Amino acid sequence: MLETRAPRHYRWEDMTAEKLKGSITRRLITGDSMMIAEVRLAKGEIVPKHAHHNEQLTYITSGALKFALGDDGDHEVVVRAGEVLVIPSNVSHSAEALEDTIDIDVFSPPRADWLDGSDAYLRG
Repeated sequence: MLETRAPRHYRWEDMTAEKLKGSITRRLITGDSMMIAEVRLAKGEIVPKHAHHNEQLTYITSGALKFALGDDGDHEVVVRAGEVLVIPSNVSHSAEALEDTIDIDVFSPPRADWLDGSDAYLRG
């Protein structure tokens, strides 16, 4: 017999916003094999260079982030409202908020470091 799981419904506004470094906040919703996060950054905030084995989709709903991609950060791309950036597994990246920004990130599998609080690069 197959195990069935009940669907779960969430509202972002009901989720607690976790305070990270500077003005950065995030809210998380996790399924069995993926995670979605709402990340808010004020203009000028920096997400330091990091990499992870999780595949990442970054969808900007408002504002803009400038990403530096690759080990040397030599590939830059600005992602604006209505645009999506796909970051493959293990690709180094950093980001700078060019405006006050709301970013929706989807990860597969879920980010264990975000769940257990070992994501020191965002907690400085």
